[in-house]
Amino acid sequence: MVNPKGATSAGVVDSVSDATLEPAESARVLLHMPVDVRSVSLVLLATLASLYTLHWASAVFIPVLVGVLFSYALSPVVNWMHAFRIPRGISAAVLILGIASGLGVAAYSLADEANKLVELLPTAARKLHDSVRTPLGRPDSALTTMQKAAAQIEQVADETAQDAPLRRGVQQVQVVKSKFDIKDHLWTGTMGLLASLGQMGMVALITFFLLASGDQFRRKLVKLAGPTLSKKKVTLQALNQIHDQIQRYLLVQLFTSAVVGVATWLAFLAIGLENAAVWGVAAGVLDLVPYIGSVVIATGSAMVGFLQFGTLEMALLVSGVSLLIHSIEAFLLTPWLTSRASKMNPLGIFIGVLAWGWLWGIWGLLLGVPILVVIKVVCDSIDDFESIGELLGN
Repeated sequence: MVNPKGATSAGVVDSVSDATLEPAESARVLLHMPVDVRSVSLVLLATLASLYTLHWASAVFIPVLVGVLFSYALSPVVNWMHAFRIPRGISAAVLILGIASGLGVAAYSLADEANKLVELLPTAARKLHDSVRTPLGRPDSALTTMQKAAAQIEQVADETAQDAPLRRGVQQVQVVKSKFDIKDHLWTGTMGLLASLGQMGMVALITFFLLASGDQFRRKLVKLAGPTLSKKKVTLQALNQIHDQIQRYLLVQLFTSAVVGVATWLAFLAIGLENAAVWGVAAGVLDLVPYIGSVVIATGSAMVGFLQFGTLEMALLVSGVSLLIHSIEAFLLTPWLTSRASKMNPLGIFIGVLAWGWLWGIWGLLLGVPILVVIKVVCDSIDDFESIGELLGN
């Protein structure tokens, strides 16, 4: 026989124990996600192979991508000229030749200023050396004492090395530096110049063909997307998004470059630096090269400021003002505007630009953001890669 009281008490105990264990068990959430080691390994190998291919074939990929970027930037002008019944081929040729001629005239007009700057380099180096040896007019400064101590230690080390007797069986080896050969340097410089001109010619031709073809390349991509109307619609929508976002990015770059140029001009004018307008134009143009352009402007303006004012403090002030302007633009203004224009995460943009700069150098810094825009749009259009697009999104 079963005691009803005992059954009742046992049921109460079981219910209490279940109620006690239920919160602890419900707090544990387990995600059953099978991990396929083979798939992860294949993805890793494919990624490494892609990075190696991009680095190895950079001489092909970089001109193509730069030409595509220039075609996006110049297509509104060609479309405007085509509206007046001017053939696209003629419009593209006139536009590219006009830009090339303008760059050539600008380089020729700045050649005299560049030659003067090169002639002033020895004087600047000598004045900088004298300023470092006697900073702030104190000949017995700590820096001078350290330099004298280092010279004495080096002299003692040389004398010890000369007086040390050679052991038997040990042959003394003296390293003789090769003499300076101007022919080798001229040959290397000429080959580098020809390679640069060849890449510029490739970029110009790719830009010309893309501008002259108009929407023909886009229509071919839509045709290759598939026979169904849905696939063609998704492809056309992705191409339109890429076109619009890249053009907005280029507008942001032009705006920020103009801001940097005007700010540099006004700041150098307030300091009293000569040719402040020229430095403003140079700062605006070199701002298109991330990070590298700011270093060039800061170094050049510091040297010119040191020659003009004659003090190391003024040179540091000019350089510091230039770096401050570029830092505000590069780390605050441009990421904020780019994130709003392309709807991308500023942190993702910064990391992506660094990665492409590591892969392709200066060209990677220039092409990093447009490539990230294309990757995000493509990932948003494919179901399996929506997580990557969400990661890059704002």
